[in-house]
Amino acid sequence: MHDLADSIESMEQLAAVWRIMVLDRDPDADVRDLPGIAVRWADCRFAFWNCVTLTGVGTGAGLVGRRLEEAAEIMRSKSRPGFLWVFEDLLDDEARAGLGAAAERVGLAYAFPGTGMAGDLLPLPEPDHPDLAFVRVTGEEHLRAFADINSRAYGFPPEDGRDGLVRSALWKDRVHAYLGVRDGTPVACAATVEAQGRLFVLLVATDPEWQRRGYGEAVTRKALHEGARATGATRATLHATAAGAPVYPRIGFRPNSPMRFYTLKS
Repeated sequence: MHDLADSIESMEQLAAVWRIMVLDRDPDADVRDLPGIAVRWADCRFAFWNCVTLTGVGTGAGLVGRRLEEAAEIMRSKSRPGFLWVFEDLLDDEARAGLGAAAERVGLAYAFPGTGMAGDLLPLPEPDHPDLAFVRVTGEEHLRAFADINSRAYGFPPEDGRDGLVRSALWKDRVHAYLGVRDGTPVACAATVEAQGRLFVLLVATDPEWQRRGYGEAVTRKALHEGARATGATRATLHATAAGAPVYPRIGFRPNSPMRFYTLKS
């Protein structure tokens, strides 16, 4: 069990940042805040922009069961698949122990784990990597490369990644998105965006052909460095996948809230 305030921060950062991202993708997107549930659903092909999360604090098993059922019904009402995000430390002990069975009963399937992380780590020094040049995303070609790296890294069809990102003005302005370019070819990417006085790190990815060379860490440091320089933020947050979780403590992040991602059963 981690500090509850850190878990609340992690959940609130998701709700704040995903509201920005989903409305950028579709100004008419579903961004309702319901009792105990936040909906952030663009209903697009990029599944990360289709999100529901539980927002109650100290929620017991009975109420969690009802919230999961409501979340599953919301997900079934959409045309595109997405994820339910659950921050485990926001549940009481009984609810956390029974979460898997409760999700199974309402037709949700466990997809993968995650970890909320945060740190008062900014500003960071100007980063470098002997193999990489860093290029800020400012045009459609850059944004397409950013989307394609994410698609390859996370196993999405390229059209899905592009559907979430291309043609976005936000990602070419307010988001501090960077490509790590090796010999003219984009091989890694990361972005930061300011929300609630913090920098949130999102969509860090490395082309599978070029992983385990420190490229993801280097480009994340660049996005944090430039985001902090532009905003003055001193604290940063993120949600790490299992693959990324070992990288971020080297930058200064500390794990706080374990997370579970669920999809609808097929």
